[in-house]
Amino acid sequence: MEKKVRVRFAPSPTGPLHIGGVRTALYNYLFAKKYKGDFILRIEDTDQSRLVVGAEEYIIESLEWCGIKFDEGVHIGGQYAPYRQSERKDIYKQYADYLIEKGNAYYAFDTSEDLGIKKKEYESRKQTFQYSSANRMTMNNSLAINDTEVKQKINNGEPYVIRIKIPEKETVEVNDLIRGKVIVNSSQLDDKVLFKSDGFPTYHLANVVDDYLMKISHVIRGEEWLPSAPLHVLLYRYLDWENEMPLFAHLPLLLKPEGNGKLSKRDGDKLGFPVFPLKWTDPKTNEISSGYRESGYFSEAVINILALLGWNPGTEQEIFSMEELINAFSLERVGKSGSKFDPEKAKWFNHQYLLKKSDDEIVNIFAKTLEEKDIKAEYKYILNVCRLVKERVNFVSEIWAQSYFFFEAPKIFNEKALKDKWKENSSQLVAEVKEIICNTENFTAAHLKETVSNYILEKKYGMGQVMNALRICIIGTSIGPDLFEIISMLGKEEIERRINFALQTVNAKFIK
Repeated sequence: MEKKVRVRFAPSPTGPLHIGGVRTALYNYLFAKKYKGDFILRIEDTDQSRLVVGAEEYIIESLEWCGIKFDEGVHIGGQYAPYRQSERKDIYKQYADYLIEKGNAYYAFDTSEDLGIKKKEYESRKQTFQYSSANRMTMNNSLAINDTEVKQKINNGEPYVIRIKIPEKETVEVNDLIRGKVIVNSSQLDDKVLFKSDGFPTYHLANVVDDYLMKISHVIRGEEWLPSAPLHVLLYRYLDWENEMPLFAHLPLLLKPEGNGKLSKRDGDKLGFPVFPLKWTDPKTNEISSGYRESGYFSEAVINILALLGWNPGTEQEIFSMEELINAFSLERVGKSGSKFDPEKAKWFNHQYLLKKSDDEIVNIFAKTLEEKDIKAEYKYILNVCRLVKERVNFVSEIWAQSYFFFEAPKIFNEKALKDKWKENSSQLVAEVKEIICNTENFTAAHLKETVSNYILEKKYGMGQVMNALRICIIGTSIGPDLFEIISMLGKEEIERRINFALQTVNAKFIK
């Protein structure tokens, strides 16, 4: 690539960052790092009416948690600062004025009431109103009224916006790195507002000006911006920057699990999975939305999930480190069609990363659960518990449900397990095996298994019948990890105490 790769992620702080936005940031980051380029965070806050308190900080924290690092940005500075558009407000008007001077833009004095009347008029004819070349000469703007009247309106302080003057019946080409050549007839485009009456530019003008001034080489963004791309191409042409125009790549949508429509917060709420990287509390309603971090996902797993939602590495490999993603990533392998989000696959990814984590890291996370429950245990004991059950869980938060019996003796016994597994002679068989266990000196899991198994075979008892009843006595139910590992870890005295309590309780309550 001839010129240096410089890409940007430019969110608006109007609420929490959707994971679709995280994926856009990730693809920009991977592309920049692959080509030894720069990655910039720019905050596009020109729509002041929609700003949400805390949203900018949330965006930054989310991306930091995901391990997506910036070279320049609103939070770290850089040679093209400021990176917050509201702080660049004075820059944009000169470019809007230049477009007017060239005849590529015009002043529009239409009030919201005027536009409302016009919309109703079109609706009555079952048409959709679009401010465009088809009707602009009938509107209250500097194209339809004389120069004297225009100056008078401006001098009188009459509010106005500046609109682009879209050419009539002209072919506009957008060369997209993912979708190929996109051709649009200008008659389909409306005269978008470039500069608002509040003194702020709209997204269209601000993002084109900033991308040019910040020397952005590639604009990688969601496909919802594809309809705006012809307008942006025209702006580059009208501002005499056509030769410096970045290359465009419009990413496919993240779809609902069933595939029909864009993934939304409502889908997550309904199906029980997050659509935001971190927990978000709405400052207006105090409504809380779950986040991947707080739901127990590892950030590396979230990145891995998102990377493969729209990009295909061309191999069977599914687990990628960030470094591997950087090396493998290419826009050529990003698909055109949307990708369905699969909540179960997301859990699978987290399971894979949980298995890759060091035992120390898992123990440190799980230890917080024990602290909350006021349970004290030796580090080595907790370590052995985690090693024994981690294959059975997708999240560290699930370890307690798979291991509580290592820390608390059962007080009640699963009624379904008793009904299915407990037979008339179960009490006698368990009492016999208890004596074997308590008289065994070598209390390793392997030796216990050999000793108890030999006894059961010698007595010609059913292995399943004895072991199921024994498991219920020790942990309160019929499922769980290897029983002899449990027995070995709990120790002789605790096993004897549990079996005695179980036999007494079960005989009293469940044996008729």
